[in-house]
Amino acid sequence: MAGRASAQAALETRRSVLKAAADLASVEGLDSVTIGRLAEIVQMSKSGVIGQFRTKETLQLETVEMVFADFRTRVWDTVKRFPAGLPRLLATCEAWTEYAADPGYPGGCLMTQVTYDYDGRSGVVHERLLEGRSQWRAALRADVTTAVQAGDLPADTDVEAVVFGLESLASFITPALLLHGDDRAADHAYQGMRRIIGATSKENR
Repeated sequence: MAGRASAQAALETRRSVLKAAADLASVEGLDSVTIGRLAEIVQMSKSGVIGQFRTKETLQLETVEMVFADFRTRVWDTVKRFPAGLPRLLATCEAWTEYAADPGYPGGCLMTQVTYDYDGRSGVVHERLLEGRSQWRAALRADVTTAVQAGDLPADTDVEAVVFGLESLASFITPALLLHGDDRAADHAYQGMRRIIGATSKENR
């Protein structure tokens, strides 16, 4: 039992460090996440943090992984029950905008923040972001394509333009909220997504 308790305590410590890393990165960028800075925030020794992650790069990568996992849980997993195509696409837009409006980090959507930080760089963080974002784009593309094939969207729908438009609207929710103080940012984005898709109902969610 002592071994299990010790392992659980180590796991909880690791999670608390990663949450602190994500909170910090959302405000100051992923480069601000260092062993020393995290040790101060969570009131651990540097050696204690190093023992968990070994290197700054590993710490940053695991922070990104945690954010992806949270996004999957709150967006991907919640829409799996909807039929592929337009029903799931609309459900995705709702879950996505709700997540972007309240991702659980003080600086807003960390996935967007880190993408802006690393899109022009090289290295493992860039590659992991590219992989994760590409998977998300592929999921969107598949549902738009299915909706077209089912006749729910026009045959001449530009699938890539729809995906680009949805991503663009979602990515501006954080600056609209935090920079401009627009407390209806998520709803504006959701309604804009419906227009891009072609579901122009005026009903709010």
